[in-house]
Amino acid sequence: MRLEFLPGAAADAQGTGRASRDGQLNRSSSLAGAAVAMVLLSGCASAPMTRGGSLASYDNLAQSDGLLAKSLVRVNKDDVLAAKTIHIVPATFSQGASPTLSQEQRKLVANAIDRSLCAGLSERLQVVALDQPADLTAYARVTQAAPTDEVAAGASKVVGILPTALGAGVPVPVPRLPVGLGSLTVEAEVRDPASRQQAAMIWARGANSFTSSPMVSSAGDAYELASSFSDDFSKLVVTGATPFGKPPDLPSFDKIGASFGGKPKYAACEAFGRNPGLVGMAAGKLGLPPEWSDKGAPTAGQ
Repeated sequence: MRLEFLPGAAADAQGTGRASRDGQLNRSSSLAGAAVAMVLLSGCASAPMTRGGSLASYDNLAQSDGLLAKSLVRVNKDDVLAAKTIHIVPATFSQGASPTLSQEQRKLVANAIDRSLCAGLSERLQVVALDQPADLTAYARVTQAAPTDEVAAGASKVVGILPTALGAGVPVPVPRLPVGLGSLTVEAEVRDPASRQQAAMIWARGANSFTSSPMVSSAGDAYELASSFSDDFSKLVVTGATPFGKPPDLPSFDKIGASFGGKPKYAACEAFGRNPGLVGMAAGKLGLPPEWSDKGAPTAGQ
């Protein structure tokens, strides 16, 4: 008995095998992504979607969550993309947003939002001073900021350096202790000159054991999360679409330079001071309070 293999049948067999392998790969990728999400969320502080009453409207906000952040967004894409210039009104804290943080710590977190927002919006828009005309004006308000437990953060930092102290030959990543993690909730919008809302976001995210750096300060996590919020909100305004569910974009040289403490792209951003740069990165690596390295916004006369 002679067996014959028809080309069509062989192709079908190959296609079936390839489809099966592709299906297995897709299932494996999905399972891997779900596993990563579960690991991250298992050591993540929860952050409530607190409303502060500062938005011109809360209508038509749609859920749009990232891997770590929760958000509600709304954007008039055509109107936002038509804008060329923007103001940034200094961020504020809602009364009762975080009663345990000092006034100076609140100023530091709010200014970190403004500074990062200025760098992010500068990727497409020209940021101008408040006394100049602009197509849009950005507002942000912190509605909740859970403090970081300083003792737990200090313990996490000590545990993190133990492998090095014990002579480990290679760097060993040590997750942060999943206790005393802080969180941040912010609502923000951009309005046109007629005070009509053109984009809005309510954003909430907690620190986690794997990607958040423990800093021995009750404001440590809120300070670190401030730039994460600003990155997401500025992308909403710059692109006219949700920042979630997309591959990351490469930052411009101006933004990279500003992140290292260099001169910002637009002079209006100097109102929020300069990023602590390498000094801040080193301080964060050591777990030092951001209050020690970040000078904040310049005071009158500086």
